[in-house]
Amino acid sequence: MKRWFSKHKWVWWLLGGLVTLIVVAYCAACLYFYNFAFVPSKKSFLGSGNTRQERVDKDWLQHVRKQTWHESATGHATWQLVADYVPATHKTTKTVVVAHGYMNTKEDMASYIRLFHDAGYNVLAPDDRGHGQSDGNYIGYGWPDRLDYRGWIKQVITRVGPNSKIAMFGVSMGGATTMYTAGLKLPHQVKAFIEDCGYTSIADELAAKAQSMYNLPRWPLVPGVIATASVITHNNFAAAKTSSTLARNRRPMLFIHGAKDDFVPTKMVYANYRSTRGPKELWVVPGAGHAKSLATHPAAYKRRVLNFLGQYFK
Repeated sequence: MKRWFSKHKWVWWLLGGLVTLIVVAYCAACLYFYNFAFVPSKKSFLGSGNTRQERVDKDWLQHVRKQTWHESATGHATWQLVADYVPATHKTTKTVVVAHGYMNTKEDMASYIRLFHDAGYNVLAPDDRGHGQSDGNYIGYGWPDRLDYRGWIKQVITRVGPNSKIAMFGVSMGGATTMYTAGLKLPHQVKAFIEDCGYTSIADELAAKAQSMYNLPRWPLVPGVIATASVITHNNFAAAKTSSTLARNRRPMLFIHGAKDDFVPTKMVYANYRSTRGPKELWVVPGAGHAKSLATHPAAYKRRVLNFLGQYFK
């Protein structure tokens, strides 16, 4: 046997070459999809265009009285984050912190900002790291951002006052950000959370898109992309699971999800709803696609959201 192997060294070279080629190809694929999914840029797979009401609300946000706030990104002291603070028309200690979606900006949250402002609340709407006016060279999918939002919450308390009552609201990636933030130790002034169409984990969402966009299986690509992102950005994205963060939450949470959401599959909301340990409500919105629940049923959406907040903003 030993003599046979010595005579056929080319077999070992061939096998070694094949293994090396597979490893290099795998690493290259992981790096490609990291750049595709985690590096801020214009994403062709995202829908474009706004409804007439969204355009009207963006114009309103541009002209409404507001302030510009700043915060340093957690773990990146040189990265400056930017937020719009829209004070209520009549002075109040009640504030809603609003989290936007993947490759969106605070301006894209104009309809939600206006909803809460019209209801008499202060609204703080940040740009996440790597988005809009904020610094950053990667998309955090809400995971490192949860630490930034804790900083924003503390800034609200400092500026508005210790008697503040704060709720956090987010859509899509912002919904996941909200659920991740709920798992942190937060000031007692935080009273409630509302998440709209957030995913169960970054890995689950990447797997869903790999399947729908490329017909690729979850394994081995997604674990490799998650590992690549974790190494490059120094964030443990594998730990970004709402099942663990919501298990630590005892505050009230409203879950909203479109019944026809094929971007963040609707089934994810049921797992999220089961995971939280605080008072909770669930609304699966008939006929609504991804992040379209407000646009699809505006009156019912406003009623549900404001009634929920009214219970905990007393």
